[in-house]
Amino acid sequence: MDPQEALLEIARLLERERASRYRAKAFRAAAATYAELPEDARSDLNRIQQAKGIGSSTFEVIRQALDGQTPSYLVELRGEVEPEIVSELRSRLRGDLHAHTEWSDGTTPIEAMADAARALGHEYLAITDHSPRLRVARGLTAERLRLQLPQVRALSGEGFTMLTGIEVDILDDGRLDQEDRLLGELDVVVASVHSKLAMEPGPMTRRMVAAVSNPRVSVLGHVTGQLVQGERGTRPPSRFDARAVFEACAENGVAVEINSRPERNDPPDGLLALALEIGCLFSIDSDAHAPGQLSLLDHGAQRAERAGVPAERIVTTWGLDRLLRWAG
Repeated sequence: MDPQEALLEIARLLERERASRYRAKAFRAAAATYAELPEDARSDLNRIQQAKGIGSSTFEVIRQALDGQTPSYLVELRGEVEPEIVSELRSRLRGDLHAHTEWSDGTTPIEAMADAARALGHEYLAITDHSPRLRVARGLTAERLRLQLPQVRALSGEGFTMLTGIEVDILDDGRLDQEDRLLGELDVVVASVHSKLAMEPGPMTRRMVAAVSNPRVSVLGHVTGQLVQGERGTRPPSRFDARAVFEACAENGVAVEINSRPERNDPPDGLLALALEIGCLFSIDSDAHAPGQLSLLDHGAQRAERAGVPAERIVTTWGLDRLLRWAG
């Protein structure tokens, strides 16, 4: 087995399981270090072991791979990580409208996310790093976002398009946390509540309705903000008039996000059924913060399929031209 491929597969599996970001980053860093070694050094264990960026665990993976073995740690992870869920709907998804990079709270450069999306067969991927108010996530000021946009666009290629975007914070009064003119330059705007999640139902409803009524918004992200499992613990869903919010989404052509992260399970089944009844569009998104998490779309597809959401009402099953006409 090629050592670099082994290291990258381990990183992807760790990312898919939402393991410690530092563990996954260590394997990605070791893969990059190994690839940069002179060709004659890539089979010299002494030189490999001395290379900065390769530690004891990553060195053992390289050693076993060079010895013709499948590294034992990779074998262990393959057995532990839940396999991707194969479904008819998953095969119809063409892309992903919610993904993060190291520009905010993701773990890798834009290029790594683009490469991973191509490898999954995506036709498009939107980079939607956070907006400035979310300081804990290194949200992008207008200046930083303007710097990012050409870098995102430059990674498009034959049969694959990188879309510019943002996950913009919905402020307390429903305004969006970014310059309006700059939002108008983006391909996709995901609007999400990240603060004061325990706001009283009346103000929260008005806040969310105002946001989805803004013509810049394409997708309402992780609708309730709940957490049902994971290292961050659990968090109850926000309280609001879901019918009023989803009717505003339907009226304004805003897609309700089916967030594919298992620790979110958002929207909950009851709200997913209500949005379906009201006639909303949906967007199945990974909310990936690392390349290996892009494959989590299978969880969202399974939930949508189980809920009976028609594929034609899921914007991420649409081709690029139709998607851009809707988002624009």
